[in-house]
Amino acid sequence: MNLTPLQNKAVKDIVYFVRQNQLQPGQHLTELELSKVLHISRTPIKFALQYLASKGMFIHDKNRGFFLAESDNYYADIANEIDKSVDDPLYIEIARRRLRKELPDKFTETDFIRLFNTSRSTLKNVLIRIQQEGWIEQCAGQGWCFLPLIDSVQAYEESYAYRAITEPAGILMPTFMIDYEVLELCKQKQLFIIDGNYLTMTPSELFENNAQFHEMLAEFSGNRFHYQNIKRINQLRRLVEYHQVVDRHPRKAQAEEHLQIIQYLEKGDRLKAADILRQHLEQARRVKINEKTLIINNLI
Repeated sequence: MNLTPLQNKAVKDIVYFVRQNQLQPGQHLTELELSKVLHISRTPIKFALQYLASKGMFIHDKNRGFFLAESDNYYADIANEIDKSVDDPLYIEIARRRLRKELPDKFTETDFIRLFNTSRSTLKNVLIRIQQEGWIEQCAGQGWCFLPLIDSVQAYEESYAYRAITEPAGILMPTFMIDYEVLELCKQKQLFIIDGNYLTMTPSELFENNAQFHEMLAEFSGNRFHYQNIKRINQLRRLVEYHQVVDRHPRKAQAEEHLQIIQYLEKGDRLKAADILRQHLEQARRVKINEKTLIINNLI
């Protein structure tokens, strides 16, 4: 069955949601609930649930809806299968060529229709997706402009230097307020990783867990600009990091550091939590910069 890009995203997000929250067989999930949590409209959510039911992950009762059908081991298998599925070919090709620096900084839709031999409607959908991810914008007057990517050692240095300054500062903002229910869910996810599950989680799941932790702290800051900036950096990281896990063991160490930060926040010691977060980001920077092969090599 061929899935549209949005349907494919809905399928992936549902599987990751089930895995990350350690939902058990028999759990009832509704289209409305998933639509709100995943920020995807109900139509692709409904299609995704039907697709996963055909794969045996859900049981569909016409009167009551969808119920999880299998054990967590099965969820791991289907997560790996979905993680390897091909994304939108046009999106991937534009990303590859941009990371190779083969595309100009400015272009028109007509230019790309000819270059990629595609239709205007297909291209428009991909450009809207890229715009939402934050690596293109419409130019003043006519056409589109590419924005900076995290596509080199220098770009990684700059992004982590920025994060090491702003993310700890977010914890110390006077508007910082913890949602303890959200914090507890995040804590359980870190414990799930530490408990050996980092060995079987997909690269996408590992990345999303990491991104969600940092976005959670940024949202707690109460500063909308800080939160949006961290989300945008994660969107740029997602483009090049999604499918790379060279060594899984640092993921366990990262989760342990996340857990330590959460524990200090639970104690009300924001100063210590901010200091550990700064050290955490500095260590992550060293790991990224010291890798001999940049993540973008996997895309090009």
